[in-house]
Amino acid sequence: MRLGRLSKALRDAHTGLGVAHRVRRFDGWLDRAAPEAPDASAYDHAETVRDYYELCNGFMVFGWGESLHFAPLTPNESLEESKVRHQRAMISRLELQQGMKVVDVGCGIGGPMRRVVREAGVRVVGININEIQLAEAKKLNAEAGLEHMADFRKCSFEDMSAIEADSFDGGYAIESTCHAQNKQRAFAEIFRVLKPGALFWGQEMCLTDRFDPRNGRHRTIKRELMRGIALHDIATFGEVNHALERAGFQVMEGSDWGDVREGPSTPWYRPMESRNGTLGNALRRLPWGRKAFIAGSKLAEVLRLFPNGSAEVVRLLDRTAEAYIAGGKTGIFTPLYCFLARKPLRA
Repeated sequence: MRLGRLSKALRDAHTGLGVAHRVRRFDGWLDRAAPEAPDASAYDHAETVRDYYELCNGFMVFGWGESLHFAPLTPNESLEESKVRHQRAMISRLELQQGMKVVDVGCGIGGPMRRVVREAGVRVVGININEIQLAEAKKLNAEAGLEHMADFRKCSFEDMSAIEADSFDGGYAIESTCHAQNKQRAFAEIFRVLKPGALFWGQEMCLTDRFDPRNGRHRTIKRELMRGIALHDIATFGEVNHALERAGFQVMEGSDWGDVREGPSTPWYRPMESRNGTLGNALRRLPWGRKAFIAGSKLAEVLRLFPNGSAEVVRLLDRTAEAYIAGGKTGIFTPLYCFLARKPLRA
């Protein structure tokens, strides 16, 4: 995304809205969600997730590209190349065949969707609660000439009641169900809309076995990650598997793809710490690049290129990037717990 396109995207997303106020409100969501909070029973985490993407989507795409997810890295490839390789691995695991109908759970702006459509020749239905992302996904699909192969449903993946049971030949969820307020409920809805025998591939943000709840530093990192990424909680690998099984899935495989798999690897958080990728994109992600962009966003506000408060969104993303790096360096967190599960055939 070029700077001019970013400017337009921000103006379209935040017309008439107090961005700085919304950032402050988003920042306090953990306190509102706490069991002891006065209105805790009325708290709706889906609203927090929607706010997160409305505030951050334009900047995230500007710095990370159309595929808003992490990927296993190798020393000889860029982040952009690694995401392509990762998506192809997912396509292979799902055993997709031309003519299938597949659900993209939490589709973002459709980066992975477009690769799945192009390379597997399947029809994809994207699920998303965020109107801004849905509009951008539709626009990008049309620009790519793929609108006839993709459709969208504006709904929560914890309640897809508008979609009939046994509708899809396969499905995937890339860093989306980690936002669920109730992970088992989300997996149960995905289970319901898949056909018997269908495969489901997922990528979850998880705590690793190195997380120690008695360690104050670990607890602080976890809280910063939850707050900055709008995660109601952060599950362990075992908790993800348990939720899948309780929903009815057979878990076929599950592992942290952020660990070394074959040959030399690069830590998944490296693009936020040092150069990994094309120079322009990499600079946007580096610590000093993020700090410079905060200052640049303040100037853009003065020049009325960005809505007032935009710099606070960049500051939020910078702080979250630091939490990602801390989680990765301590080894207590990974965004790359990848699993493959199947909905059993009926007897």
